[in-house]
Amino acid sequence: MKTISVSIIGFGAVGQGVAKVLVDKKEYLENLGLDFKVVAVADSRTAAIDENGVDLNAVLSRKQDEGVVGSEKLTGLEIIETIDHDVVVETTPTNIVTGGVGLQNMLAAFKHGRDVVTSNKGPLAMKYGELMEAASEGGSNFKYEATVGGAMPVLNLAKDVLAGNSITNVEGIFNGTCNYILTRMMEEHASYEQMLAEAQELGYAETDPTYDVEGIDTACKLVILANCVFGMNATHEDVTVSGITRITPEALLLAQNEGYVIKLIGEVNDSRINVAPKLVPIDHPLAVGGSLNVASVQTDLSGPITVTGRGAGSVETASAILSDMISIYRD
Repeated sequence: MKTISVSIIGFGAVGQGVAKVLVDKKEYLENLGLDFKVVAVADSRTAAIDENGVDLNAVLSRKQDEGVVGSEKLTGLEIIETIDHDVVVETTPTNIVTGGVGLQNMLAAFKHGRDVVTSNKGPLAMKYGELMEAASEGGSNFKYEATVGGAMPVLNLAKDVLAGNSITNVEGIFNGTCNYILTRMMEEHASYEQMLAEAQELGYAETDPTYDVEGIDTACKLVILANCVFGMNATHEDVTVSGITRITPEALLLAQNEGYVIKLIGEVNDSRINVAPKLVPIDHPLAVGGSLNVASVQTDLSGPITVTGRGAGSVETASAILSDMISIYRD
């Protein structure tokens, strides 16, 4: 049995999802010969630390009941720098302006030779090259499948599963909030404002939905795809972006009458990175509804390969993180 010591830095929805899947999949992981021992958990205010392994069920209960993970006052950065462990699971909130605390956490982890698995797209959208260089210098593994499609495997599909293929284009729906709003506008012949309010009520959209509905979230994911799959050195400033706020029920109805739906499509290839509402034939693989995400990867040998899945959600995103952790240590 291989024991891997883990810190979970950031304990919002995704961090809690990681804790849950590590508990639920303990026997499965042991069958793979892996024992992920979480020695530290940190939220924005407190930490729980135990070199023999934190009781994840107790931490989850405390977070729900008291709003904190423990009684220690160490920050995530201090844990990374002072507690000896193998892998940092970095799930702090995304900041696309500076990279936020997540950027500092990742750089510190690499400086100390720790592996990093993350769902935090901000640092990768801002400082991809710097992070790759730091990981290489630290001899660290760096995995970030969860940053682009949540539970939908896009990066590993392109880099690993389709190895040997030349990838010429990736396009798809990378934001479930926008897809939900557009789907419901078409179904109900309702306004953007009405369906945004419904999405917020159901928890699909944030109180301030700008990041999603203006296409910024999709743009960040495309930057990661551009850098990872196409070897570009892009930032979100290199993306041409249009959101969904000006789409009307009349436009959706007109499209429907002609056999189309309107979707917020992100597209990246070696010459352009673009986010914009586009007409998609109703029977096309990209015409998925609700809050689903979809990505179509165009290859020279295999043709188009399309995957669909949930692009967000606590446990769904945690599933991608767990997959990355297993891929690092299984061999």
